[in-house]
Amino acid sequence: MRRFIALLAATLLWVAGAWAQSVQPVPELTARVIDRTGTLDDIQRTGLEQKLQAFEQRKGTQIAMLLVATTQPEDIASYANRVANAWKIGRRQVGDGVLVVVAKNDRKVRIEVAKTLEGAIPDLAAKQVIDDAMTPRFRQGDFAGGLNAAADQLIARIDGEPLPAPAQRQQRNTAGFDYFDLAIFLFFAVPIAGTVLRGIFGGKLGPLITGGGTGMLALFATSSAFIAAIAGFIGLVLALLSGGRGSGSAARRSGWGGPALFPGGWSSGGGSSSSSDSGGGFSSGGGGDFGGGGASGDW
Repeated sequence: MRRFIALLAATLLWVAGAWAQSVQPVPELTARVIDRTGTLDDIQRTGLEQKLQAFEQRKGTQIAMLLVATTQPEDIASYANRVANAWKIGRRQVGDGVLVVVAKNDRKVRIEVAKTLEGAIPDLAAKQVIDDAMTPRFRQGDFAGGLNAAADQLIARIDGEPLPAPAQRQQRNTAGFDYFDLAIFLFFAVPIAGTVLRGIFGGKLGPLITGGGTGMLALFATSSAFIAAIAGFIGLVLALLSGGRGSGSAARRSGWGGPALFPGGWSSGGGSSSSSDSGGGFSSGGGGDFGGGGASGDW
């Protein structure tokens, strides 16, 4: 009897291990909308991404959408729950996340709801979103329309839930100025401007003009004389450290034209000036806590 039990346990462990190795790995979380099927075009995906981003910034709740060909060998509910808990969609201290999974070849869809939002989106409501907003459009091949309609209905339901307000970015004054932008300006733009102005006005007057101009810009942007004074001093020091060699040629290259000082209009060399919130680079809030709430459907 003991030998039979040991053999049975070993068999079960082998089956469980084989199953675990065969399930699909969790995709890397890189955006709010991840389409691994090529169903959405760039315009559709970007529009949906921006809608979810704007909602997250306003309400704090994270909604993510994933399109895959199949979830096999798992059923879509198990797969969605595994992905949702791995991605930890939602805020860490709130746990307000929603994951929408579409298995295109399986013709199945799942809305996975974190525990905090099960009052706003109970299972019956999630099923209603699927049946009313998604599957009728999916049958017509309108996946972008179905996902947008689902996003609108989910957002409407979550808006009625009394959740903590999203944390505001720190170091931002009432005018909406970001001091991180000021730091970028000081340590990247000011040395370039200082080099040019040294070549034009000389080694003494050029740094003074650079420091004074930096202070005036900081005062205009922040309305703080203290910040302006610090920025002006930093601008003066950076202009002095920018060195003299090559100043003349830099000045000649600028041709006294403002745009020549900052080629590319603040964008990095060949890169995008958009933040990580605009798609690639998106990360979860560390929420997780998906207990299986939600609903599934097919079309």
